Amino acid sequence: MFDFIRTHQRLMQLILLILVVPSFVFLGISGYSVATADPTVAEVGKASVSKTEFTEAQRNQLQQMQESSQGRFDPALLDNPQARQALLDQLIDRKVQIAVATQNHFSVSDSTLRHTIAAMPQLQVDGQFSADRYHEVLASVGMTPRDFEAQQRAELALNTVLGPVRDTAAVPQPVLDGLKRALTEERVIRLRVFPADDYRKTVVITPEDVKAWYDAHQDALRLPEQVSADYLVLDEAAAVASVPSIGEAQLKDYYEQNKSRYVVPARVNVSHILVQLPEGASEATAKAALASAQGIAQRAQAAPAQFAELARKESQDAGTARDGGKLGWIQRGTLPLDMEQAVFALKQGQVSEPIKGPDGYHVFMANEVEPEKGETFEQARSKVESEVRRQLAADRFADMATKLTSLVYDNANSLEPAAKELGLQLRQASGIARDRLLAADEVGDKAASASKDSAILGDVRVRQALFSSQVLTDKQNSGVIEISPDTMVVVRVDTVTPAQVPALDKVQTHIHTQLENERAQAAAVAAGEQALADLRKKASTDGFEAPVTISRLDPAGLSKAVLDAAFAVPHQALPAFGGVSLPKAYAIVQVDEVKAGSMDKSALGGLSSQLAQMLGGVEEQAVLTDLRRTLGVKITAEGRKLIEHGDSGS
Repeated sequence: MFDFIRTHQRLMQLILLILVVPSFVFLGISGYSVATADPTVAEVGKASVSKTEFTEAQRNQLQQMQESSQGRFDPALLDNPQARQALLDQLIDRKVQIAVATQNHFSVSDSTLRHTIAAMPQLQVDGQFSADRYHEVLASVGMTPRDFEAQQRAELALNTVLGPVRDTAAVPQPVLDGLKRALTEERVIRLRVFPADDYRKTVVITPEDVKAWYDAHQDALRLPEQVSADYLVLDEAAAVASVPSIGEAQLKDYYEQNKSRYVVPARVNVSHILVQLPEGASEATAKAALASAQGIAQRAQAAPAQFAELARKESQDAGTARDGGKLGWIQRGTLPLDMEQAVFALKQGQVSEPIKGPDGYHVFMANEVEPEKGETFEQARSKVESEVRRQLAADRFADMATKLTSLVYDNANSLEPAAKELGLQLRQASGIARDRLLAADEVGDKAASASKDSAILGDVRVRQALFSSQVLTDKQNSGVIEISPDTMVVVRVDTVTPAQVPALDKVQTHIHTQLENERAQAAAVAAGEQALADLRKKASTDGFEAPVTISRLDPAGLSKAVLDAAFAVPHQALPAFGGVSLPKAYAIVQVDEVKAGSMDKSALGGLSSQLAQMLGGVEEQAVLTDLRRTLGVKITAEGRKLIEHGDSGS
C-alpha cells in the first residue's frame, strides 16, 4: 500500500480532494450531526454555520493555497475582511443548497451514480474504470465503497439544486452577434501624451506644504511592525567563491579534454552573382547560362573592386542583388560541398570561376577570410578556470548546504559561526514587514527593498520565518530556507520596530517626492485637458504619434485605460477626440477612422460557451440570493466580528 502511495503522489492528491473534502461539506445531507456549543456565525434556516466550521474551512483553504504554490503563498492575502466574507459566503451557499436538497428530497438514480464514478479519470486504467483501482484507492484513504458512494450521491443530489440553472443558460444570437461586432470593430487612432515628468520642473514645494501633508496623512504614513535582520545567503556565487585555488595541471588537463570548445572555425565573408538555371532546362539553355556566368566571372576577375556594382546589374538573386550580392559570413557546413570547397579555396579579394549550384551558376568573391583559429591554453585560461571552478562549486554547494543546516542549528543564537566556518558574508537589512518590504525612503539605510537580495528577503517564506515566534520572540536563527535549488538563506532578527508614524524628518523626502508627483501629474492633466478642449474646437495632428489600428481583441500594446478611452470616443464626426488620465501622464486619443473588423477570428470561437458560462454563473447567484432570502439567512454578531477582525476579534 505504501508503495502505491509513493508512486502515485499526484493521483493521491486528487483522490483526497474528491474523497475527503466532501466529508466536511455534506454533514447535513449525509445524516451526520455533531452537538456543539460553538458560537454560530451564520443562520441558514434551521441550520447554521459554526465558528469551528469556518475555522476548519479557513485552515483547509490556506493549506490548499500553500500546497499549490509550493509554500510561496502569503497567508496575509487571506487575512482580511474581504477574504473572510467570501469564505463565509461559500459556506452559507453550501448550507443553502443542502437545505433545499433535503427539503425537496432531491436524489439521483443508481445508474447515474455508477456512471459518474466510472467516469472519474482517477479510478480508471487505460481509459476504463478499474474495480481493482477503485478499491485500492479507497482503501488507501481508509474509506469503504459504501461511504464513498453515499458522499458522491449527496454531491450529485446537491448539484440538482443549481445545476439546471447553470447548465441551461444561453446567450441570444442577436446579443452574441452584437458582442462580436463590438469586439472586432477597428479604430485608427493617434495618441498625444503629456508626461508628468515634463512638468516636474515647474513644481514648487515649501516646507509648509510638506508639514501640512504630513499632518493630513498620518494613517497613510503609519508603518507596520518591522524588523531588521541578519542573514546568510548560500548560492552559486558563494559556492564558487569557496573553491580553493586550482592547480595549473588540473586546468591544462581540462583544456586538453575539451579542446574542441576553444576552436574558432574558419569563415569567409562572401558576395555572389547568380545566373539562374531553371530545373529541367534544355542543354542549349544550360550552355547559355554557363557562358553568361563565365563572362560575368571574367569581368569580375578583371575588376574585383566593381563586383558589387556588377552584382546589382547582373545577378538574378533579387534578394541580394540590391545589396551588391552580399551573403555575409559563411562557415563550413552552410553550402553544398562543391560550392563550399570553391568558396573556402578563395583568398581575400579573389573571384571564383562559375560554380554550379541547385539554382544556377554562382560567381563568388571573398570579401574577408578568417582561417580557423584555435585558442591556446594561455588564451583560454580564464574561461577554463571559470568552467572548472563552476563544476567544483556544484559539488561544494551540496556539502555547504548540509554544513549550513547543522551550524545554524548548533549555534541557534548567532549566525557568525556559520558565516566564519563557510566563508559566507554576514549581511544586514532593515524594513522587513510581515506583508512586504518597506520602501527605501520609508526605512533609510540598508533597506531590504533596495538590496540586491530584495527578491530573497521579499519571499513570503522568509517573511514568515522572521515573524515566527522562534525567530521574532526568541531571537533564534531560522532554519535553512530553500528559495530555489541553487539559493538558500538563513535569517535572524536583530531589532524589532513596532508599528508607528515616523517623525517628520524621517519621511520628509518621501513626502516631498509624493507631492512633486501629485502636482506634476495635476499639471500634466491640466495641460492635456486644455489641449483637448482646443482640439475639439479646431482639429490638428501636431504633437500626435503615428496612427495605429486597434480593436478590443487586438489593442496593439495599449493599456486598458487608453483602449477604453479610444472606444469611448463618439465617432459620428471624425476626427474625434477623447482624453484619459494615466498613472504618470495624460493622453489625448484622436480617432481618425472606424470600420468593421472580421468576425471570422479564432479568438471568437469559444465566445458563445464562455458567455453562457458567465451568464449561468450570474443566474445561479441570483437563485442563491433568492433562496437565501426565502430561508432567512442571517450573519450573527459573532459572524460580523469574525469577518471584521478574524479570531483576534472574538
